[in-house]
Amino acid sequence: MNIETSELIKIGAALLISTAVCFAMTPLVRAFAVKVGAVDVPKDNRRMHDHPIPRQGGLAIFLGFLVAVVLFADLDRQVQGILLGTVIIVTVGAIDDIVPLPALLKFAVQIAAAGVAVAFGVRIEFIANPIFWSDTATISFGAWSIPVTIFWIVGITNSINLIDGLDGLACGVSAISSLSVLVIALVLGQGNIAVLLAAVLGACLGFIPYNLNPAKIFMGDTGALLLGYILSTVSVIGFLKSPAIISFAVPILALALPIFDTTFAIIRRLLKGQNPMSPDRGHFHHRLIDMGLSQKQAVAVLYAISAVLGLSAVLITTTDEMKALIFVFACCVAIVIGIALLKSHDDHVAKLEEQKKTEAEKQTEVSNDKNSDGEA
Repeated sequence: MNIETSELIKIGAALLISTAVCFAMTPLVRAFAVKVGAVDVPKDNRRMHDHPIPRQGGLAIFLGFLVAVVLFADLDRQVQGILLGTVIIVTVGAIDDIVPLPALLKFAVQIAAAGVAVAFGVRIEFIANPIFWSDTATISFGAWSIPVTIFWIVGITNSINLIDGLDGLACGVSAISSLSVLVIALVLGQGNIAVLLAAVLGACLGFIPYNLNPAKIFMGDTGALLLGYILSTVSVIGFLKSPAIISFAVPILALALPIFDTTFAIIRRLLKGQNPMSPDRGHFHHRLIDMGLSQKQAVAVLYAISAVLGLSAVLITTTDEMKALIFVFACCVAIVIGIALLKSHDDHVAKLEEQKKTEAEKQTEVSNDKNSDGEA
């Protein structure tokens, strides 16, 4: 660990300040959300709450993060670009939490925010070659670095938003991911990256007491998009530019849960002939609820999965590359098994629905027969 004592103090201070600011501001943000009409009213079976709950809690997360970064981070050009991008993301998220915006408009704004970060030097210019037996150590993107980076930032931004379906889920998963990558940044001696991650982690810790089931406030698109944007951009300047093979796996593993859930959702919707951005009730948290788990149990299961994946990211930075690759392979096998279990769950649900449909048809036939006998 090549972190000086002064840097460790800044990292700890950023964590404490962001936690305190977010925790103190959340009740005020909650009152503001109620006043401006930023309230989530349950209107379909995708929502797990049964009464209106204020959202826009991401404003408190943003304030906690912003104060800590301005006070303790080195505001170089890349960090300036990230901060400017967060302002754009928070603005569109806050508006969307009050008056729902068209999906294409939000998507365009996300691309613009990612473009701002890219313009300030946040770019994936090359990555380590995942084919470790190849003679080429890195893969250079050249002119493709801009679209590749924008794709990464927008993809992760939306993946955090898509898992925000249960009380405390997205915030907790983001906290676990932030903690995992923070530890790695400390191990690799990346002090300024660690300050940014400590600010994110602290903001999540300050907000989550209000967000756990039963939630008093949701972070809304304001918070979910913000956390996704910060984690994606920080991963670019911290890890995806390193030629080491572990740099390729670290952000993927740390954010594997939202990445896999989003990828699975897009594939699922395309196979059904649906718009890949259309909402449905097929996310991991929905499936766990349908299997009979309570909200708290489902969130605990997903926290555990995220923690294991985060720990995997930490482990591969402290072992040799072959052990790391073996570990990543084991994680891939676990993912395949998980897909098989999810497919089995889908088949089981479809079978139950078919049985219910058959029973309903039989009851209808019996009722029609009785009516016929009465008329006779």
